[in-house]
Amino acid sequence: MCIWKQWKLPRTRKRKLIGLGVDSHYAATIAYDRKGYWFNAGNKAVNWALSKERLINWGFYDLATAYQSVHINY
Repeated sequence: MCIWKQWKLPRTRKRKLIGLGVDSHYAATIAYDRKGYWFNAGNKAVNWALSKERLINWGFYDLATAYQSVHINY
């Protein structure tokens, strides 16, 4: 959701989604949707484009792994 919120303009959202491999027509449908950030962050194409593995490769921190390393009995 935070990454989706950083892309403020719909044309930026469309361009970024196309760059991540989403079809251009589907990217436009998602980008110009006026629903909220949380709603659009739950979209299948957005979840595919911004997958957990891709975010970790970009340097984002995986909170589940960090929690498990701190709390051994989890």
